[in-house]
Amino acid sequence: MIEVESVEKLKEFVGREVALSEWVEVSQERVDAFAEATEDRQWIHTDPERAARESPFRRTIAHGFLTLSLLSELMRLAVSLKGLRMGVNCGLNRVRFVSPVPAGSRVRGRFTLNALEEMRGGAQATWEVTVEREGGDKPACVAEWLVRYYV
Repeated sequence: MIEVESVEKLKEFVGREVALSEWVEVSQERVDAFAEATEDRQWIHTDPERAARESPFRRTIAHGFLTLSLLSELMRLAVSLKGLRMGVNCGLNRVRFVSPVPAGSRVRGRFTLNALEEMRGGAQATWEVTVEREGGDKPACVAEWLVRYYV
């Protein structure tokens, strides 16, 4: 984990990879809980026996939106930004689900700071996030994520 002393110091990282998170497991239990929370119970996510028989992946896979929802946790594991009152997720400019995340896999986030724009009370960061799957040959997800930091 990298510790950044302030939003002002974060400016030094624009255009560079800032951090790589620890691995996070995407267990079947996590997939099932996400399915319940979102009411997206498609069998490809929730039925291991059927997925083994009928899915091209031969096992259940995480929802793309579950993978995307892990960005906050992956960021928390990768970057500690000091001196904040709060951070607010402002959305995404671009998201691609490049390859599936089979249940039981581990993922991590690679964070590059593309831009940091000053605003009243803080700054807005544009992060390029690549979610990698352990042992995967392609990223699971690539996203451009907007986060506002208030000091």
